[in-house]
Amino acid sequence: MENKNIFVRRVLMSLFGVIICAVSVGIFKIAALGVDPFQSLMAGLDKLIPIKFGTLYVIVNVVLLSFSLITDRKNIGIATFINLFLLGYITQFTYEYLQTVIVNPSYIVRLACLLIAIVIICFGSALYMTANLGVSTYDAVAIVFAYKWQLGKFQYIRICTDLVCVISGAVIFLIAGGKINEIPTIIGIGTIITAFFMGPLIELFNVKIARPLLKQ
Repeated sequence: MENKNIFVRRVLMSLFGVIICAVSVGIFKIAALGVDPFQSLMAGLDKLIPIKFGTLYVIVNVVLLSFSLITDRKNIGIATFINLFLLGYITQFTYEYLQTVIVNPSYIVRLACLLIAIVIICFGSALYMTANLGVSTYDAVAIVFAYKWQLGKFQYIRICTDLVCVISGAVIFLIAGGKINEIPTIIGIGTIITAFFMGPLIELFNVKIARPLLKQ
């Protein structure tokens, strides 16, 4: 019974973690001060491809999922599919709803949204990662390169994959008709902050909330 209860708790932590992360991405989009590297790529694709963001997110992640299924399936779990099928649609709903509530936000409001989004995404990530029921399809790519194929240390591989996403997102955004002065809305201060400060904040939430929650 104890093992079953722990498993249920891990599933719920994964579910709520992904939901919280999805909401945070919607808030990042409202802030328009830059998003995390993978979402930078998604923003470029969203500008180029005329379909709903939620559906586009699923399509891109199915492609990445295929890579993991071929190369190393052990990174795939329940959380992977929760992320795949829920995150994009929840992000889309959150962003569209907030657009009706926060109309033409000032820079101060956008900065506040950015800070809120960073805290929320770190909290959600702590729940999702501590549950340990699989990783996102994007996270799995760097894991395969580093640990399966041993192409280098994980942190350096992750920096490379993040750079590819950021550069590709910017290029695709411009190809789709975006203006250079609009790029900071998807690749900006938020992107820099998430790159350098998410790790320590996630660990703080891990220690103070996620791990104790799993042990209760």
